[in-house]
Amino acid sequence: MAEASVVPETVAAEPRRSARTLYRALEVDGRLLGLIGALAIIWIGFNILSGGLFLTPRNLWNLSVQSASVGIMATGMVLIIVSRNIDLSVGSVLTFTGMTMAMLQTQWLPSSLLGQPYTWIIVLALGLALGALIGTLQGFIIAYLGVPSFIVTLGGLLIWAGLAFEEASGQTISPLDPNFQLLGGGPTGSLGETLSWAVGILACIGIAYSLYASRRRRRKYGFPIRPRWAEITIGVVSVAAVLGAVWVANSYDWPAALAQQFGKGPNTPVGIANPVLIAIGVAIVMTIVATRRRFGRYVFAIGGNPEAAELGGINTRRTIMFTFVIMSTLAAVSAAILSARLNAGVTGLGAQAELYVIAAAVIGGTSFAGGIGTIPGAILGAVVMQSLQSGMVLLRVDSPIQDIVVGIVLVAAVGTDAALRRRAR
Repeated sequence: MAEASVVPETVAAEPRRSARTLYRALEVDGRLLGLIGALAIIWIGFNILSGGLFLTPRNLWNLSVQSASVGIMATGMVLIIVSRNIDLSVGSVLTFTGMTMAMLQTQWLPSSLLGQPYTWIIVLALGLALGALIGTLQGFIIAYLGVPSFIVTLGGLLIWAGLAFEEASGQTISPLDPNFQLLGGGPTGSLGETLSWAVGILACIGIAYSLYASRRRRRKYGFPIRPRWAEITIGVVSVAAVLGAVWVANSYDWPAALAQQFGKGPNTPVGIANPVLIAIGVAIVMTIVATRRRFGRYVFAIGGNPEAAELGGINTRRTIMFTFVIMSTLAAVSAAILSARLNAGVTGLGAQAELYVIAAAVIGGTSFAGGIGTIPGAILGAVVMQSLQSGMVLLRVDSPIQDIVVGIVLVAAVGTDAALRRRAR
């Protein structure tokens, strides 16, 4: 009887060892993989409950556009939280910079500059500069004057929202420059079928080169190298995901009336929207900053152990200040996208944006304890948050209930992170 009981246990342990070996060989982030699984469950669940409306090209295209602005800001929030700080002012900064860019286009710029092809560039540059200035001010107070980030950014939440209201006396400012509106997406603010496939192919080439370059660097410095089959698996899955996303974007056609207005033929694909392209670009840049640059390593070192980072020669004050500069600049980028999409500057532009941005970063695996977080995780977290909201809108769930669900998800994400950290000790 004793021998018979040992055999099933040994057989059962073998698949577990094989799965563990496979997981280690792929070197996939467990939290990221879990997040992708959760996103799949959310999508399938909402698709069933909505009668097949969720997983349609139109809804997925809208979901990608809606996730872009939150995703952009969430990449900056990762660095803020990793450094053991918080920024509650991002929604108000978004509102203030968005309103300022709207006022520039409608009232403040000289008439000779209005309506010119380069007007949107001037407006965007001034908006980004304003965002960077706000981040510098808040970051300086936090880093050099020693005021807690919670207090400074809570004050910023009130100050910048109030200034946005006073700036336009509470009015909606519109219309905006036609070229500036293209930043917000829509059929006219998208790449179209051919350019979308071109971007997709370039992305696939970039994935292949990234895997090849990473393997060469590992071999050069004597680091462990993934098995070739693992590299191929990761590459194939990544390329399939990219081409699938492009296929979905090209499966959404121009609305018939709008296509006729712009002289487009029937069944003209919209393609990848400009906000999505901007979000992808920001994610790539922020990933490089966080993982391949000295600044990013300093931020993670400060979050891991501020005292050790200071003793190690890191200028912690300057590093923390620049995390807030980056955060507010990214809020200005999102402000440009949202105001361009609405074709107006409104005082409620960034309402509750800080909640969604912080939630996206935390759901994506960023720890409030500091030192842990990833940019891809934050982007996925933004998609999860927007998927929940989009699905509930399709199911006609009341707005207060949506807020309750978002709050529950945020608390659950922080609780899960705390439980995992206790388990790891």
